Amino acid sequence: MAGQKTDQRDAYIGQRIAEERRRASLTQRRVAQSFGMSAAQLQKYEKGTNRISAVHLEILARMTGVPLDHFFQGMKRLDDIPLEGFGEDRQQPYSGESEWQGLVEVVARHVDEHFSDASRRDLAAAIHALDRKLNG
Repeated sequence: MAGQKTDQRDAYIGQRIAEERRRASLTQRRVAQSFGMSAAQLQKYEKGTNRISAVHLEILARMTGVPLDHFFQGMKRLDDIPLEGFGEDRQQPYSGESEWQGLVEVVARHVDEHFSDASRRDLAAAIHALDRKLNG
């Protein structure tokens, strides 16, 4: 990308790009064609000479079957922004004794945090009524 000075992070990402491209048995020419550029330009990305765009990195992630954040894992930070950033926490997978137990835990936590006592009692009564209807 013109005008942007590259640094060690670009070299790190470039190395990861080359590793994943080779792991997926993709040639530079094949990847470059999907980006609409020359293999020489892709080589500049892999060496960290040029900075790759987010769009091209996302395409490569799909081509190689790795998550986008894979290219950044283990990269040395050059800033003081907290690791967790400012976004929402990642969604945790449901877990528990049954496939429904995780859902029950998530809903219960949400209701406990966001509903008034009266609303919680009303919801509990509705669930008990549903249980009686379904199970006699």
